[in-house]
Amino acid sequence: MPNPPLLLFLLSLSLLTTSHSLTKPSDISALKSFLSSIKPSSIPSYSCLASWNFSSDPCSVPRTTHFICGLTCTPDSLHIQSITLDSAGYSGTLSPFISQLSQLTNLDLSNNYFFGPIPSSLSSLSLLTTLSLRSNSFSGSLPSSLSSLKFLQSLDISYNSLSGYLPNSLVSLSSLRRLDLSFNKFSGSLPKLPNSLIELALKNNLLSGSLSSSSFSGLYALEVIELSSNSFSGSIQPWFFQLPSLQQVNLSNNSLTRVNIPAGSNSDLIAIDLSFNKIEGNLPSNFYTYPLLSSLSLRYNRLRGQIPLEFSKKESLKRLYLDGNYLNGKPPGGFFSGESLVSGCLGDNCLISCPVTSQLCLPSQKPTSICRQAYGGKPRS
Repeated sequence: MPNPPLLLFLLSLSLLTTSHSLTKPSDISALKSFLSSIKPSSIPSYSCLASWNFSSDPCSVPRTTHFICGLTCTPDSLHIQSITLDSAGYSGTLSPFISQLSQLTNLDLSNNYFFGPIPSSLSSLSLLTTLSLRSNSFSGSLPSSLSSLKFLQSLDISYNSLSGYLPNSLVSLSSLRRLDLSFNKFSGSLPKLPNSLIELALKNNLLSGSLSSSSFSGLYALEVIELSSNSFSGSIQPWFFQLPSLQQVNLSNNSLTRVNIPAGSNSDLIAIDLSFNKIEGNLPSNFYTYPLLSSLSLRYNRLRGQIPLEFSKKESLKRLYLDGNYLNGKPPGGFFSGESLVSGCLGDNCLISCPVTSQLCLPSQKPTSICRQAYGGKPRS
């Protein structure tokens, strides 16, 4: 039988191997403040926050009854590393004391009913890499102090009620790869954007002015631009389509009037949507020089002239929407051959001999009187 000193040693060793470090008091205090800012009536019994009971340590394991979801801790169990809430309909404000979570790298409150301003104190979360407040009811401006988040890679505050100008300090987010501020009420022009961006989404806002090269200067990694449903005006200059990594562009539902398309033999562009603008002039023929272009929409603009023959010969082109313009002449016959794989629409133009048996030619063309008026009384050629 082991002697008492040995038993004491074994017991101490057992306690050491089964005990866990306790969460730092400052982190616990921040979590309590965060929870207290949420209306209790909006916390369903089945939700993650319903399991947040501070009679247990947040970082203790295993978690069988308390803190079973919604947060993760650092490997040493001393700090909160991530808060990712479920979409349970939580309603409340975002406590500024959350900035005490010094090791937080991920904050995701998406698809709930948080309201009020975004605390400027979030700028103290110096290790934050992901911030998602998508689909809530946040209002006020976008805090310029967020520009101090040097490690932030993804910022998604879409589907809220934010307003005001986009801060010029956005350019200081030197690690930002994805920015989505869509479906808000931001106004004014685009500031200089971070050079590290890969995806930019600002659709359904109140942004205006022209697209300036100074906003996009140095964005060599930018692949996706989504600026639809704003009030951008003026012309799209060649530099825009020459952004070296660009693959997808959506500028639909704006007030753009001109587009200058350079040759694109080295371009990676796959999809372009410029529909529902006020673009005038002939249909730009250089689009067919883009080797990977698969989808092109210029519907409901003010384009004239004929459809270049090369469009019907472009093997990569699978979707083509040109309806709602004033294009004339005969559409290329290649669109209607048995080998054509192009879908889309050429209807509501001034085309002649567009086969009524083809889906491409629906709906029917504009009345002759409207086409003659568009071309100064001349008949459709």
